[in-house]
Amino acid sequence: MTSSNTILETVGLTKHYGGVHALEGANFRIHAGEHVAIMGDNGAGKSTFVRQITGVERPTRGQIIFNGEPVAFENPMEAREAGIETVFQSLALADELDVPDNLFLGRELVRFRFGPFSILDYKAMRQRTLEALEKTAVKIPNLRNTIRNMSGGQRQCVAIARTATFHSKLTIMDEPTAALGVQETAQVENIIRTLKQQGEPLILISHNMRQVFDLVDRIVVFRRGRIVADLKKDETDGQDVVAYITGAKTGAEFKDTAA
Repeated sequence: MTSSNTILETVGLTKHYGGVHALEGANFRIHAGEHVAIMGDNGAGKSTFVRQITGVERPTRGQIIFNGEPVAFENPMEAREAGIETVFQSLALADELDVPDNLFLGRELVRFRFGPFSILDYKAMRQRTLEALEKTAVKIPNLRNTIRNMSGGQRQCVAIARTATFHSKLTIMDEPTAALGVQETAQVENIIRTLKQQGEPLILISHNMRQVFDLVDRIVVFRRGRIVADLKKDETDGQDVVAYITGAKTGAEFKDTAA
């Protein structure tokens, strides 16, 4: 039974690609205001799990319950419209567009409609962009600069600010600092802390143990397509998490998943 403060729950979520069992029986839950890390080796099922809950793919079987209602997203736009904003590793930004155009791509604000023609409300989109940047403490010196001319850190921050523009009910970040330097990583982590202060739930996929212990409340470990541990951060440590990732340990409630 989903509790009233559960934002997202999956029950038996499974994804097979032919004979390959990429995800098997994933039971996952995140509550309001909670930040949860998903960890595991490459091929453990982390990204497959994210693709199922964000509408990129359809699960083979299992149930997704979002905000108390069963959902079956046909595509990422449906998930976005429901309130799930995702920062994928690819960022999914348009290089030739500026910051406001990227934030509102596919969701443009319109001033007037004349039959098939529309006049976009650039002033309102710029104002909403400034508000989103302020909310996430992102500093972009020139909003009219195209994405192509920005650093990796600035691009990542634009992708994250996009999630804040539309008052998402849940934010998912897939390896948000994997390709960033020290300063840019610190900026992204500060954004995540800001989301926490604002009570916004977050799923963080990361290989960075230090980052995970700095930023989240709970750690869920995937191995060979299955969840093998669900750990409170304050009751575990890095060595313990590594043991679950490598298979040296399996959570007592997940013993039947060890293989």
